[in-house]
Amino acid sequence: MGPGLRADPVSFRLYPYARVPDQDAPARRHAVVVVGGGPVGLALALDLGRRGTPVLLLDDNEGAGQGSRAICFAKRTLEIAHRLGAATPMLDKGVVWNVGRVFHGEHQVFEFDLQPETGHRNPAFINLQQPYFERFLVDAIRTAQAEGAPIELRGGNRVTAMTQEADHAALEVTTPDGAYTLEADWLIACDGAHSSIRDFMGLEFEGRVFEDNFLIADVRMTAGFPTERWFWFAPPFEGAGKSALLHKQPDDIWRLDFQIGWDIDRAAELAPEKVRARVDAMLGPGVEYDLDWTSVYTFQCRRMRRFRHGRVLFAGDAAHQVSPFGARGANSGIQDADNLAWKLDLVIRGQAPDTLLDSYCQERGSGADENILHSTRATDFLTPKSEISQIFRDAVLGLARRHAFARSFVNSGRLSEPCVYDDLPLTGADALTDGPARTRPGAACVDAPLADGFLLDRLPGEFVLLGLNAPLPDLAGMEGITLHRLALDCATDDPTGALAARYLGAAAQAVYLIRPDQHVVARWPDAQAGAITAALRRAIALKG
Repeated sequence: MGPGLRADPVSFRLYPYARVPDQDAPARRHAVVVVGGGPVGLALALDLGRRGTPVLLLDDNEGAGQGSRAICFAKRTLEIAHRLGAATPMLDKGVVWNVGRVFHGEHQVFEFDLQPETGHRNPAFINLQQPYFERFLVDAIRTAQAEGAPIELRGGNRVTAMTQEADHAALEVTTPDGAYTLEADWLIACDGAHSSIRDFMGLEFEGRVFEDNFLIADVRMTAGFPTERWFWFAPPFEGAGKSALLHKQPDDIWRLDFQIGWDIDRAAELAPEKVRARVDAMLGPGVEYDLDWTSVYTFQCRRMRRFRHGRVLFAGDAAHQVSPFGARGANSGIQDADNLAWKLDLVIRGQAPDTLLDSYCQERGSGADENILHSTRATDFLTPKSEISQIFRDAVLGLARRHAFARSFVNSGRLSEPCVYDDLPLTGADALTDGPARTRPGAACVDAPLADGFLLDRLPGEFVLLGLNAPLPDLAGMEGITLHRLALDCATDDPTGALAARYLGAAAQAVYLIRPDQHVVARWPDAQAGAITAALRRAIALKG
């Protein structure tokens, strides 16, 4: 790990190996086993455990890995982390940014603000090295465990074989003390792009591997660059490559990315003298720094055809991969966990049919397709594949310096936004035809300041019936489903007017049904008990 992480090494050995009773007994059955202790696996385990569903997480390491890896965590990810009790230390440690700048050669093309409006608890993005993100999730798990959440973390446990039966998956696990077996009613593979679970099942990715490579260099330095995202097309510094990116991270670590082409010698590119030559050219003479971590990566935009295979489900990089420009990898994976946890919890409790899990595949498959589309377009813009594409790209950049209309065509990585589940099976009809598009059925709820706190604080991770200037019927939950009622009067609860602007638009009143993952199921101009019940049944995949 780099200097910024070595200062507190014990905290990154988050779940050291320890012998457990399972190793001395016949195969024990667990309700849920999560394989992989990265951000997605940890978030999923935390969410399930907080709901009271027993979950065991297995990881072949004993804590966070090396290097920054994922660094850009988006507003929606922070909102999910806040619901899980992990966001405060992330915001305290992370570098907040909303502004980005795009350059072509020596000239700035334009700048953008990802969150120009006020009234949000969280910023558009924070930069935070992935090991810290993981540590704060583990800290939240420890707090949840102390409060009784049935979560178990086992480090130094590598899954070396897996078979699936009709009602469970059987795992062979290797540890420093030898192998043992266990069973899982449900197995969630969060074990990354090189997923062993996917390999055991003979499943493959479909998609593209782009013929280009990027060098990551994390450097430790004190520099005067602002806390913004800076991206260069055709950077003016010698030897930088075809494009370059600069981000600030905590602990005086700066992330530099250099596009270095396809036909390369990886070992040569990672030689310290070669890396330093590129960094020196970018930073200029006389800048003192230390190399903290380096890596070379290749663009890949691929996904599994299906994310559910019987009792085995895939999430995060194990299910889909995108290029890192746009910060769509880890952020998309956290949304996978957010989508899956409440559904699996209801299925295990017998409150929803297991067909509800098929909607996870549909919704997050749609999210993966959206992310791959944006990522592919960004990659094609970064690396034109023909002479005419190069001419078009450079013409767009030239126009964008002088004309605002051309800036929407510049693509240095469309930055991550939450997926909207338009026209998918769990989403109801929109009867509020003049409601704002940003809070339509299928969309993630937009935060807004209230007279007391923020709106998302009032959405507790269960179904909520939200009334704005509208009376709510006295509806009980159904099929064991808890339905919270939240009635807000914009005259008293909405001091800034943001709530009305984001949820009412031109309407005088509205009623929303909101899922446990804070996505809108349906909205109406007023509350009709029959319509609400039908929408709730639809949201948990009940027929009739």
